[in-house]
Amino acid sequence: MATLLYRLGKTAFRRWPFFLAAWLVAFVAVAGFAATSSKPMSDALTIPGIPSEKAADMQEELFPDSVDAFSEATVNIVVVAPEGERLDQKKYAGAIDELVAGIPDLPQVSDDLKVVGPVEAAAGQEKMFVDAAKQSGQPVEQARENAAVLSPLSEDGRVGVVSFDWDVEAPTEVEASSIDALEDLMADVEDSSGLRMEANGSGMSSITELGVTSEAIGIAVALVVLLVTFGSLVAAGMPILIALVAVLLTNVGVIAMTAFTDIGSTTPMLATMIGLAVGIDYTLFILARYRSELHHTDDREEAMGVSVGTAGSAVVFAGLTVVIALAALIVVKIPFLTSMGFAAASGVAIAVLAALTLLPAVLGVLKSKAFGGQVIKHAPKRDADGRLANNGVRWARLIGKAPAAFALLVVVVLGALAFPIKDMHLAFPTDGTKPASTTQRQATDLVAENFGPGRDGPLLVVVDARDLPEDERGQAFGAVAEWAAQKDGVSNAQVVLTNEDGTGAQVMVTPTTGPDDEATEDLLAELRESQDEIDEQTGATTGVTGLTAITSDVSERLSDALPVYLAVVIGLAFVLLVLVFRSILVPLTATLGFLLSVLATLGATVLVFQKGLFGIIEGQPIVSFMPIILIGMVFGLAMDYQVFLVTRMREAHVHGMSTREAVVDGFRNSARVVTAAAAIMIAVFAAFILQTEPIIKSMGFALAAAIIFDAFIVRLVLIPALLFLLGEKAWWIPKWLDRVLPNVDVEGEKLDRPHMRNDADQQVLVDDTV
Repeated sequence: MATLLYRLGKTAFRRWPFFLAAWLVAFVAVAGFAATSSKPMSDALTIPGIPSEKAADMQEELFPDSVDAFSEATVNIVVVAPEGERLDQKKYAGAIDELVAGIPDLPQVSDDLKVVGPVEAAAGQEKMFVDAAKQSGQPVEQARENAAVLSPLSEDGRVGVVSFDWDVEAPTEVEASSIDALEDLMADVEDSSGLRMEANGSGMSSITELGVTSEAIGIAVALVVLLVTFGSLVAAGMPILIALVAVLLTNVGVIAMTAFTDIGSTTPMLATMIGLAVGIDYTLFILARYRSELHHTDDREEAMGVSVGTAGSAVVFAGLTVVIALAALIVVKIPFLTSMGFAAASGVAIAVLAALTLLPAVLGVLKSKAFGGQVIKHAPKRDADGRLANNGVRWARLIGKAPAAFALLVVVVLGALAFPIKDMHLAFPTDGTKPASTTQRQATDLVAENFGPGRDGPLLVVVDARDLPEDERGQAFGAVAEWAAQKDGVSNAQVVLTNEDGTGAQVMVTPTTGPDDEATEDLLAELRESQDEIDEQTGATTGVTGLTAITSDVSERLSDALPVYLAVVIGLAFVLLVLVFRSILVPLTATLGFLLSVLATLGATVLVFQKGLFGIIEGQPIVSFMPIILIGMVFGLAMDYQVFLVTRMREAHVHGMSTREAVVDGFRNSARVVTAAAAIMIAVFAAFILQTEPIIKSMGFALAAAIIFDAFIVRLVLIPALLFLLGEKAWWIPKWLDRVLPNVDVEGEKLDRPHMRNDADQQVLVDDTV
């Protein structure tokens, strides 16, 4: 591996025009394909096999014209009269008419769309329910109650809802300009009437825009850290430039991927987040090694070859662990999560390629100007033997004085932070979990207050009566509605639709609690548990679906898949690390350290996001797929620091140093760079907390916290402490396994490194003297 990459680094440095041209051609090709073949992004949660999906399939059979829950781009405009007033007063009629008349003129609205005001709609709906009850001999009072549950007008007449659908195939096709036009219409009517208007629904969320502000903040902090690290404007700009190129290619590639599979609207943001962080870090490690090698040779091409052969080998294996962790999301068997994982993994792979080929090519262009624009003089202190004497050395020796105490302290602190995991509640984000300042959240709060919290999260029971005699079907539909209505936590249950031939019905179940409430999940479970009883009683077949049921089932699938995913990721990465370090105990300590850091991260995320600590966000459930995405990304990033730090220790040990001195030497050469890389990643991730999207906000916080725990506490404290305690046993490997494993030579043992031999010889002399 080291020899191959050594040749690649030298070739890219020497033949830089060819490599720069290759990158340009790749970008043009991918961008061209994306421009001609890409499709709109989709946030559909189609997952074969889950109960709600089976019920949705049955619904489609019985009601061919029904629309998928994730395809509807619905907008609900909540209209509120001043306190003590009613919407049916004459002075508000003109304003509501203006609103209703303006909706069909909006962009992306069908020309034949007919919208009715809440007062008129409520009256018409009640009349329809009462007339139907009279014709069937049902109690009129019950019909009025059922109409009130679905009414677009509140009981006191002060709050009404105007609903319409955008003329699009999916919510992600709604353009931001269309939403802006709607908001302008609402504002104009508000100003002229004194009414208040807020809007929610799936049609109020256009595709998530890239967080330019967040990226700018992260890049600005990264530039400062790189300036401190290299003391050079040119060198500080290179990792950022290389990372931006990789991220740009990744995002164009994600757009191109829509031609082959569904891609979620948040995928580009997540790919940007991970790609920017690893892109800067991987380039930083190789560039730092290049500067170090220039102290041992005047041949820049040779220095580049050695840097890519050694640090580049570490980058390859570090990147491979991230790719494995993200690509392994396929075991979860959730399509949107699989595509998200592959998109992020491709971003990491592109970042690795950029660090191995684009960086050497750029350095080949710059040559002696690579570290130009000095703003901080780089004059490292050295000991009597000529080796660096820096804070990394002092920190490692401090840990070496009491390694057991440091290891115990880390376990206690991270264990305490992990404790809140016991209260974790997972759910999908809704309009009710958006920031309180957004119109979606305010509309949702108004609906919950005036119509009940379950209005925005109904469950839909599909009834298949095709096997029943025609005269028994109506009775079966009514029995199912009565069965659902008797459950605890149900506000109302009623038949809302039957198909043309009378073989199927839809029963809407309105909970007393909201869609992201645990009590609603309990109600869904209760309905499912007693389904067999009502099926046997009526002879029909029932299934529960709807947006709330689907998201709940997805959350359960994610929870069930988590142990399998962990086993696959940790197992594959453990094998990879055994291959890299040719040791059993080093990979084991690396894996256990990761578990500590990720559990502490999840605990901290529960405290901050679910319980509302520090006021960063109002308390709300954790996004269902956040833990599994977090585990995948953090495992890969954690192994990055493990590989970068411990390969330098392994390199020193391979060249003759004792384990104790090898640990110190690893800190001497890598601690500063690892610290800088971790600080950059923390800045990049933390900046995304500024985003309004709960998914991105929580992921930004969790990833930033994970890097703090893993890089600064686990890798820079726990791992060296454990290696000091293990001593030479750290590198133990069974002889039979050592013979079987291929020698990938990550440390560059096969490369000619005269100065490493001299350092080892000096260490032998010191050991002999002692």
